[in-house]
Amino acid sequence: MAGPHQQYHAISKPVTANFPFFKKINLYTFLLILFLCTFSYLFGSWRNTIVSIPCDPSKPTTTVTEEGKSLDFATHHSAGDLDVTLTSEVRTYPSCNVNLSEYTPCEDPKRSFKFSRHQLIYEERHCPEKGELLKCRIPAPYGYRNPFTWPASRDYAWYNNVPHKHLTVEKAVQNWIRFEGDRFRFPGGGTMFPNGADAYIDDIGRLIDLNDGSIRTAIDTGCGVASWGAYLLSRNVLTMSFAPRDNHEAQVQFALERGVPALIGIMASKRLPYPSRAFDMAHCSRCLIPWADFGGQYLIEVDRVLRPGGYWILSGPPINWKTHWKGWDRTEDDLNDEQNKIETVANSLCWKKLVEKDDIAIWQKPINHLNCKANRKITQNPPFCPAHDPDKAWYTNMETCLTNLPEVSTNQDVAGGELPKWPERLNAVPPRISRGTLEGITAETFQKDTALWNRRVSYYKAVNNQLEKPGRYRNILDMNAYLGGFAAALINDPLWVMNVVPVQASANTLGVIYERGLIGTYQDWCEAMSTYPRTYDFIHADSVFSLYDGRCEMEDILLEMDRILRPEGNVIFRDDVDVLVKIKKITDILNWDSRIVDHEDGPHQREKLLFAVKAYWTAPADHQKESTTSS
Repeated sequence: MAGPHQQYHAISKPVTANFPFFKKINLYTFLLILFLCTFSYLFGSWRNTIVSIPCDPSKPTTTVTEEGKSLDFATHHSAGDLDVTLTSEVRTYPSCNVNLSEYTPCEDPKRSFKFSRHQLIYEERHCPEKGELLKCRIPAPYGYRNPFTWPASRDYAWYNNVPHKHLTVEKAVQNWIRFEGDRFRFPGGGTMFPNGADAYIDDIGRLIDLNDGSIRTAIDTGCGVASWGAYLLSRNVLTMSFAPRDNHEAQVQFALERGVPALIGIMASKRLPYPSRAFDMAHCSRCLIPWADFGGQYLIEVDRVLRPGGYWILSGPPINWKTHWKGWDRTEDDLNDEQNKIETVANSLCWKKLVEKDDIAIWQKPINHLNCKANRKITQNPPFCPAHDPDKAWYTNMETCLTNLPEVSTNQDVAGGELPKWPERLNAVPPRISRGTLEGITAETFQKDTALWNRRVSYYKAVNNQLEKPGRYRNILDMNAYLGGFAAALINDPLWVMNVVPVQASANTLGVIYERGLIGTYQDWCEAMSTYPRTYDFIHADSVFSLYDGRCEMEDILLEMDRILRPEGNVIFRDDVDVLVKIKKITDILNWDSRIVDHEDGPHQREKLLFAVKAYWTAPADHQKESTTSS
């Protein structure tokens, strides 16, 4: 553990100088200099007898840079070596109670029940106040193991990592999940696709083209264990899956153990934490969202996040109700009325119903609003929204007005600009940039940022060779993603990146990230993320702590990182060296192994990197048990 007054020191090259002999010297001057030198030496020796802090020679001490300079980053002194009168108390972060092993601070059921049941508001984010924040480390369950590597993880997860069997019974007929010895198996089934997600996606692919690259980003509302998103990955479609923390035990947690992108979330009273025009396709398979209720605001919200020309796919009640109404335990009139209401709301959004075949119905959003605005002269329901920011989506209330699309000149123009097909869209200049809608960010800025992150990721891999090993990391978090350059540089590796744009960032660039064919979310890092403990294998934190300096406590952000990072997970911090030294003092207490290394441009840059590894540890063996509480 670092001493409380430990400071960062770079060992620079010694300065040498040649002094000429004095040809003429004054005897009195010489004696005065000799006296002063002798006095200084004796005084210094006397001072050193007051506090003696021995070094610990057992610890590694140096890192050698490319220029041959030795940089001393290790701790040489322990707190026990210091006189107690000269130190302040050292903070510790003990293990939390094992009952908190699946703690989600902003979706805590105990806190949630204090809020209104209306529109399921109680299942939205409700974060603890500052005085309620835990100052302990969330333990992994006893027997926790590193997840299976992708693609095996799509089909298997260790039981000890998510010790919940409830879904294996409740969803047995629907083929969601099965318990087999020490692991779970995911057959790929779902409520409306018991024959498997692959076959279900093939059915969708016969109705719309999933293979030509025009559909890259998707959102799955009420995702279950995210089998739809898991099987779309083989078709180069990247899905953001979400579901609430409710009585379907740990469904999002299972998705993350499988290596599939997912967040805890719900359609209630707040906008989804994504920008407008983000997704090429939205999906609901018996997600039980009341689409036509509350003035149709849930379909209106889907319209906001759908890209012009994007698709909405609905399967399950009320689609094909004439076949299934008895099994759904609902009356024919009730189901027919629900479908008519959904059709009415979809028509009011100017959507076109493309097809309804068997259990699947598909609507398409228009590519622009020219005709839609003309029709609004006849009907005003729902009206177009007044001037507002359609990308604002952090604790922002849903609205019952239609989000305006960017203006176009002709009926054939795609509002906001047409996107290239995947994979060309990854490195093409996004329309939000080429059209000048982000102040100060130009095509040249984008191209330089792309090249910069290609170089930086190459350097990361040179320092941490684990990054080059396929399968070592699957779930990646970029805490301050900017234009998504870090994720783009990793695109050929078998992993996915959750790109976060902090709400405090100087520019809202999340729309650009989606236009590149990547996914992400908004987040305030003074609060907990809407995800389970042990979500990510790797976290990238570029200038996060400089951004949040003075906004909230460094230790709280680091404790949240510790919560969502898996045992033996890795972190790269990039920040000013003084900030990194403060971070390292806390990560040492968290029992992370870490080293500060030079910037990719050499040792003379103030910005440096801190590479860290979270230690493996779990709850004690005597706490091993299956959780019986709902998650």
